[in-house]
Amino acid sequence: MSTHFAIFILALLLAVIRSVIGTLSVDFYNQTCPNVESFVLAAVKKAAKRDLTVPAGLLRMHFHDCFIEGCDGSVLIDSTPGNQAEKDGPPNLSLHGFYVIDNAKAKIETACPETVSCADILAIAARDAVVLSGGPHWEVLKGRKDGRISNASDTINLPAPTFNVSQLTQSFALRNLSQFDMVTLSGGHTLGFSHCSSFNKRLFNFNSSNEIDPTMSHRFGTALRRKCPENNTNHSAGTFLDSSKGTFDNKYFIDIVEGRGIFSSDQDLFTDPQTKEMVITYAQNEHAFFSNFGNSMVRMGNAGIKTDADGEIRVKCRIVNPPSSSSFQSVSV
Repeated sequence: MSTHFAIFILALLLAVIRSVIGTLSVDFYNQTCPNVESFVLAAVKKAAKRDLTVPAGLLRMHFHDCFIEGCDGSVLIDSTPGNQAEKDGPPNLSLHGFYVIDNAKAKIETACPETVSCADILAIAARDAVVLSGGPHWEVLKGRKDGRISNASDTINLPAPTFNVSQLTQSFALRNLSQFDMVTLSGGHTLGFSHCSSFNKRLFNFNSSNEIDPTMSHRFGTALRRKCPENNTNHSAGTFLDSSKGTFDNKYFIDIVEGRGIFSSDQDLFTDPQTKEMVITYAQNEHAFFSNFGNSMVRMGNAGIKTDADGEIRVKCRIVNPPSSSSFQSVSV
């Protein structure tokens, strides 16, 4: 291979990489807001001490943000009389922890006005939530702009807890994420909690032959029926998505292997031969899961990046900037 050809190939690869990650970089705010990560970490730590469910809420919020308009902070926007925003779409009604992002943003605006996007704050907060729960650390690429569009109707595009592996794979592929990323990121459910309504159909009258979904451990299903009776009227009733209850570890995969997946989408990762071996690997090797989870989170964080042309730096994360707010002009949702 000639030197000129090698240089051409290298330049081509670099161009491809730039097209994927845009202007994102680890040190994006080093000169303009060097303490941004400290501000975010302080806000997450303070909230997590008061409410142990905050880390799970922030991680889920970041997922749901990236899977709609891309990682652009659109999930943070409040509804208005003329527009129902993403956070009020049915799958997002149980999202919580928005105040954590508000608190971090307020501190950052005081130190670095109109500099750090809400989308970046959410991405950093999700990473910190994982670390504070015992999970891996990864470097968050920064430099996202905030989106101006947020529609509740778009939440229909979020992966459902009833999806099978093929449906999940297709959903992730739309965000340029592989099946490998899909299985790895599903491990984020180790911090999750679900209300009974999302899995009750697996517990009662599953089909003509089985009262409980046969892919679920019968003993486990019987225990869940006590938490979630058939005619449940307690809308806050539910269960953690794995047995470690708020600790970030590989217990989610261990539970799936043992037939204790909460959602059918979780359990299908083990019953489907396309993904079964990955689940077994992660169940046996927490280090492999941790290493891959950080890498997949970075890839997910590249989804739908906004530029100056279609984004802004929101002054307040809950509302788009008014047209005269700054050079990052916006339109109302």
